[in-house]
Amino acid sequence: MSSSALTLQSLPLFPLGTVLFPDGVLPLRIFEVRYLDMIGKCRRAGAPFGVVSLTQGHEVRLPGAGGEAFANVGTLATITDFDASHPGLMTLRASGAQRFRITSREQLRHGLWVADVEQIPGDKAVPIPEDLQITATALAQLIHALEQKGTPDAELPVQKPWHMDDCGWVANRWCELLPLSVTVKQRLLELDNPLLRLELVSDVLAKTGIAQ
Repeated sequence: MSSSALTLQSLPLFPLGTVLFPDGVLPLRIFEVRYLDMIGKCRRAGAPFGVVSLTQGHEVRLPGAGGEAFANVGTLATITDFDASHPGLMTLRASGAQRFRITSREQLRHGLWVADVEQIPGDKAVPIPEDLQITATALAQLIHALEQKGTPDAELPVQKPWHMDDCGWVANRWCELLPLSVTVKQRLLELDNPLLRLELVSDVLAKTGIAQ
């Protein structure tokens, strides 16, 4: 990272059994006190929180369970929809923003993790080469099929604006949609080369028969 990298101090973290990609959609139902408080504060301040994938432990704290461990690279999340009409429960949708790398972390007394982070520069805009165009075509067909079924825009797994001509954006959407392990998704998130990420996704699509 360059010394000019944007940094955030004491960023609240949400360790999850999933990976959030930039421009991705994350629906959440929150009932743990540590996260109810965190999300309330983030919403009031208009501030992001950090989503990191668990490598050990559980999303919900269990009696007698071991501690949580999580990846060093995650994604900033901003709240786009929010409902707290039921006591002790929040439902929300968040949108993935920039990736970040943790430089230090601390667990507070009530269990919330906070971290100092460096933001990772966004993917460079790389046009999709002709031999990988089928990945964008298959994604567009999937979205169209969902729209034909009457799926409201707010419930689509891919939010607008769509960038079907951009390697990183198309790769990220497939990373979210494909049944890949969290470990594989995390490796793909951490790749700095969006073209390489799309090439790897294309291999998976070919093997599964989704795009050949």
